[in-house]
Amino acid sequence: MLIDTIKTIELHLKRADRAKNEIMSFKENLSVDIFEDFEKIKSIDMFIFRFTKVQDLIGEKLFKELLIALGDYKDNMTMLDILDKLEKIEIVEHASEWMDFRNLRNVLAHEYPDNEEDLLEGIILALDVHEKIKIIYNNIKVMLESKSLI
Repeated sequence: MLIDTIKTIELHLKRADRAKNEIMSFKENLSVDIFEDFEKIKSIDMFIFRFTKVQDLIGEKLFKELLIALGDYKDNMTMLDILDKLEKIEIVEHASEWMDFRNLRNVLAHEYPDNEEDLLEGIILALDVHEKIKIIYNNIKVMLESKSLI
């Protein structure tokens, strides 16, 4: 299960990175007008889709699977319990930061015609958050490898 989750995350990360690189080529010109450019929207949509997949897989699966592998998971743990445990073992810097990532994911997942400014702001923020999520993912991989769990 752990290996499958890691492989899936890596697939989504690779595709998110590619879409992010395309967006970075026109990032300086990001404005709500971007929503009229179909080619640029394709890159943005791919990035948002992959970003949310990575965030979901890490938050909903990998965190739990990591704690199970370490023998630190209990069935009654809430997401905050999991994040607190991950903060203690230095996987995440601050538990509250991951909750902010989840909120950003929700903003990006709900596109409405009257919230283009919010969506654009979320996209710009997600470009930075994506790098932070990759650091968290790499922290998990390093821990799993150091303990010979993968």
